Amino acid sequence: MKILVTAKRVPDPEQKVKVQGDAIDLSGMNFVVNPFDEYAVEAALRLKESSGAVDEIVVLTIGSKDVTQQLRSCLAMGADRGILVEGDDDSLDSEQTARIIKAVYERESPDLLLMGKQAVDGDNNQVAQLVAGKLDLPQACFAGQLELEGDASAITVGREIDGGMEFKKVPLPSVVTVDLRIVMPTAVKTAGSKDNQEYAEGPRYASLKGIMQAKKKKIDEISVGDLGVELEQWVKTTSVETPPSRSAGIKVESVDELVDKLQNEAKVL
Repeated sequence: MKILVTAKRVPDPEQKVKVQGDAIDLSGMNFVVNPFDEYAVEAALRLKESSGAVDEIVVLTIGSKDVTQQLRSCLAMGADRGILVEGDDDSLDSEQTARIIKAVYERESPDLLLMGKQAVDGDNNQVAQLVAGKLDLPQACFAGQLELEGDASAITVGREIDGGMEFKKVPLPSVVTVDLRIVMPTAVKTAGSKDNQEYAEGPRYASLKGIMQAKKKKIDEISVGDLGVELEQWVKTTSVETPPSRSAGIKVESVDELVDKLQNEAKVL
């Protein structure tokens, strides 16, 4: 069984975003693996560790040579191989990204495509659904739990809903996106597994051994042209601006004054 995981490089969400002109100023920004994609890598690793069915985990990313740093971090976590599709990831819209992933999927023929539910820079939550539609594959989004069938013919996906958890069995191959809860200690397992391994609540840190091994792991570098993909831009960002400054709050002396302001000024009562 082969699992293909996507990993996007994004600006560190802990840093303050600056706007210059009509675009986000990326100079001096620190870049990291999209957190949801990092969780998808962790989910794939746990499936491999709890099952004898997973032979290879391949991580796919799109971007310039600089993205290799984030790709190596996924390999240091334990992924087996990387694929770098050279291109300008910052200018790609969801449709273009989906076309590239579709082409790589057809080239690799994985049994499971695991993706983070969304990227924290654009927050579009579109690519996985587009890929599943283009490949005509079953899909399950916002997975909080994963359970692989013993014969690796299907995967059961648990999704949080208002009343608890909803479980759906999806035949493989399929497309699955993961949510934050996928990294809970018991969120990923294999049917019939006797593995009692304890996991931390979050993606693992790369060990020194893993970092050294990642330097020797193979990264296939391919171009969009090699994939035969035509990139027609469907969505273009015309401008970016910071939100308006919030006005300072006020203090009231009594409940009556508060009610009066809520009724006559805020118009919420």
